[in-house]
Amino acid sequence: RSSARWKRRPPFSSQIQAMLFEVQRGQFTVSTDPARLDADAIFGFLSQTYWAKNRSREVMDKAIAGSLCFGVYDQNKQIGFARAITDRATIGYLADVYILEPYRRRGLGKWLVETILSHPDLKDLRRWVLLTRDMHVLYRKCGFSVPECPHDYMERVQPYRAVSPSDRV
Repeated sequence: RSSARWKRRPPFSSQIQAMLFEVQRGQFTVSTDPARLDADAIFGFLSQTYWAKNRSREVMDKAIAGSLCFGVYDQNKQIGFARAITDRATIGYLADVYILEPYRRRGLGKWLVETILSHPDLKDLRRWVLLTRDMHVLYRKCGFSVPECPHDYMERVQPYRAVSPSDRV
């Protein structure tokens, strides 16, 4: 059983007016409260992934500041994370979604994505997009599909600057 509550909070960044949004399910909480985010844990996990292994801490901190972030917590311990990059009117990009290994296969990833999609500022977006190599099954359960017209999509990719050992935590 879930319960949701939200209230206005001071912005995490001058560019992002964040609405505090929390949903509880048993001992677990999904929250947009930036004060709860464990930046070291987020960077530590993401620096081991195929999609973010070359991101510096500086880039990750900037990405967090420019996104609506969702932490997943077991009591006060952060066990998951995701970012919504959006204009809050027409489109959202779902990024950096993860649940720590010991907490997987409990439906927490699906719950996290569903919570993001139901956020009051995001629930009416016309289009959501994401990139994944290996989690198609999860995202299909949340309503995502392969683009109807993939030839309509374009991208411009440039590599991150090299990450020095001192950038890794």
